[in-house]
Amino acid sequence: MATNKTGVFPCYENQFQAGESKETLHNIADMETFSVAIDNNIEEWKPYDQLGWTRRLLTGKSITISAAGKRNYGDDGNDYVASKAMAEGREAEGCFQWSFPDGTKFLFENAVFNITAFLAADSTNVAPLEFDVMSNGKPQLISATEPASLNNESTPASAQTNATPASVKAAKSVEAK
Repeated sequence: MATNKTGVFPCYENQFQAGESKETLHNIADMETFSVAIDNNIEEWKPYDQLGWTRRLLTGKSITISAAGKRNYGDDGNDYVASKAMAEGREAEGCFQWSFPDGTKFLFENAVFNITAFLAADSTNVAPLEFDVMSNGKPQLISATEPASLNNESTPASAQTNATPASVKAAKSVEAK
C-alpha cells in the first residue's frame, strides 16, 4: 500500500519493466537516464460568439519514454529490449511498464520499441543500449492502492512503498485525458 511522503525524491525511484506481456515483465538493468515526452493534439477554432478569442479542446495524446544506458547481457529486461533492435512491424511491439515511486504504474501493452543506439561506441566505452518506448493506444493506469494481483511483483520494494503525490497527479491527469 502506498504511503504519503512529501518533498523531493531521487529519479532512480522510478523503475521500468519490459516483457512480452504483463505477466512476464522484468526490470531493465543498467539504464542511466530517462525522459518522458507527452504529445498532445489540440484542436483550435475561433467562434463568433467568442469575439475572435480562440477555443481549444485536447483531442488526442501519446507518450514516448526515452531511456539510455548500457547493454547488459543476461539481464532479462535488458535482453528483451535489445531483442527489438532489428524487429519490424508488430514484432517491434511489446509490454512496457513505468512504476512510479509510490507504486502507481502505467502499463503500455503493445508499446512500440524503437532502439536508437545499440552496441556501437568508442573503443573504451561500455556498449550502449538506448531506446524509445512509444504508446500504442491508451496505457492502463494501475493505482498503488489496487490489489497486489494487478501489480507486477518484479518491482523493487522501494518503488512500491515511497509515495510521490505529484507523480500520481501527473499519471491521473494523463489517464483522464
